[in-house]
Order: sequence, then structure tokens, then C-alpha cells
Amino acid sequence: MNIGDVAQLSGLPAKTIRYYEEIGLIEPLRAANGYRSFRESDLHKLAFLGRARSLGFAIEDCRTLLALYRDRDRSSADVKQVARSHLDCIDRKIEGLTEMRKTLAHLIDACAGDDRPDCPILADLATGDPAHHCGRQFG
Repeated sequence: MNIGDVAQLSGLPAKTIRYYEEIGLIEPLRAANGYRSFRESDLHKLAFLGRARSLGFAIEDCRTLLALYRDRDRSSADVKQVARSHLDCIDRKIEGLTEMRKTLAHLIDACAGDDRPDCPILADLATGDPAHHCGRQFG
């Protein structure tokens, strides 16, 4: 299969597939003319990676999970540890987002939203804790 075929079948963009090759997650064959030739096993790995990434696993976690998948002597405890660590990270992000939401809801409630220039939202953005500002907490 060529990259267009495998992109369509895996649901991943060709750019992502080339990136996964560049970082060594997949190793398609190369024809004499330099074109990539994907096997069924490559398609399977790409589907695996697509699902793992859709669950938010980082690239290095995906690398670990692929290695564990290939290792028939693996321990499911090792797989569970990778997943547990990722779930803990998700829980921390949810806690952070919940705090951001509470802070923003409080500021919105405190703002009169009228014709006066006083605005607690702008005052907080100018002087508040930067950890509560969107985009910085998880940076």
C-alpha cells in the first residue's frame, strides 16, 4: 500500500504517518524508487497509534505501549501502569480546568456588564495569578 492508501484506511493524515516514520514508530518498506510501501502490520500499528493518541497518550507513551504490545512476555501490570499514569495526568488536568472554570465564573458574576469602565475580569487579568489564565496552566 502507498501512503495515500494507508492514510485513508487508518484515518490518519499522510503528514502524521510521515512524522511517525521520522520518529521511528513505524518503519515502512522502501521501494527502489524511494516510495514507501506499507504492509498490513504497518496499518495495524497506525490504527493502534491513532486510537492511543485519541485517548491522549503522549508519543513516548505510545512508543512504550507499542513495545509492550509486541512483547509476548509482557506483564499486564506494566501496561496498566502506563495507562494509570496517563489517567492521573488527565485527572490533574480536570482539576486544573475545574479551578479555572470556578475562577472565571466568579469573575463573570462579579462583572456588572454595564456601560461603566470598571471590570473585575480585566483587573484580574492585569494583576491576578497567571496560573489561572487559560493556556498557561498546562503549558
